[in-house]
Amino acid sequence: MSGRPATRPDWAAWNASTPFTLGVEEEIMMLDPSDWTLAQRIDAVLPILPAELSAQVAAETHGAAIELTTGVHTAVAGAVGELRRLRHDLVGAIEELGLRAAAAGTHPTAVWQETEVSSGRRYKFIYGSMRELARREPTFALHVHVGVPTPQQGIDLYNRLRGHLPLFLALSVNSPFWQGRDTGLASARTPLFQAFPRVGMPRHFASYQDYTEAVDLLVRCDAFPEHTFLWWDVRPQPGYGTVEVRIMDSQTTVEETSALVALVQAVAKLELEEGWISNQLIRLPEVLIENRFIAARDGMEGRFIDPDLERRVPVREQLERLVEAAMPHAEELGCAGALRGVEDLAERTGAQRQLEIARGPDRLPGLVRDLAGEFTAEGARLRT
Repeated sequence: MSGRPATRPDWAAWNASTPFTLGVEEEIMMLDPSDWTLAQRIDAVLPILPAELSAQVAAETHGAAIELTTGVHTAVAGAVGELRRLRHDLVGAIEELGLRAAAAGTHPTAVWQETEVSSGRRYKFIYGSMRELARREPTFALHVHVGVPTPQQGIDLYNRLRGHLPLFLALSVNSPFWQGRDTGLASARTPLFQAFPRVGMPRHFASYQDYTEAVDLLVRCDAFPEHTFLWWDVRPQPGYGTVEVRIMDSQTTVEETSALVALVQAVAKLELEEGWISNQLIRLPEVLIENRFIAARDGMEGRFIDPDLERRVPVREQLERLVEAAMPHAEELGCAGALRGVEDLAERTGAQRQLEIARGPDRLPGLVRDLAGEFTAEGARLRT
């Protein structure tokens, strides 16, 4: 590649972190309880947050979204406990504005005409570069950071986790509705978010230097201001010394989030220490992209393409094999109990639960009310 910088750019300096430490980010929707529509009120909410909570809350691209961010934790239990407290504190803070909150991959009835872009400088840049694409219906995701000591280990883990992304998505599906319609998809968030550039299943990189050179060319050519404008399903985060898994829908309850965080942490350890995933699979982007679509469409009822066997394999069968392989690592990490929670999630994903509730007499408004009730109930669990 001509014109390469002689040294690694400053943004790519790896901030070595303790192996397998965790940080969790979840994107939350704000609601108007008078009609259970999205509340485009982020500019009113941020100034009234208590200082302690404000330090762990951020705006998102859309004015009805707010992000909760935990600190760094060695164990799933610590991260999940903090996430529960953040939910509790957010509910209390926004009550004075007459707002509620909920977590799912999409709001079931939101339409783009009602969407507002947040006023922050980053989001104004996004709107300026993507124009009306930035005003598509908001989506809400769960992000999990896993600590990695060195940049080469970081890119190795990034490469290998790509093979697990479709399964992570299939287990986390929680957005069957779009614009008031049953989409027939388990995660409508996935194709909706695909409207943005620089998203989806990223490619394999031969080394951390290979990754750095590819991304820095785009930065130097002003394609975007810095590397965090890459919204891939998984990405290295050099400043934190982490690999960030971003493919999952936001989960309605903390218990569901706990199971997914445990799975990501245990699989990260499995991959760095054993290299479990098929080397053929992670080098076949066509298969990974197709499996990703199958996961978004069918959730846990899907059948993934297995290039080693040259046939389709039930997602449930793949999950069983993966959990069995990852369980010894989960026991060492202290998250075996949380990892067992994937069994319950696999039996009834968020998407399945939403479809069941929406069949009730109150239809989609009743569903949103139920989602908000589950979010508020996290605070009650904290008090008890």
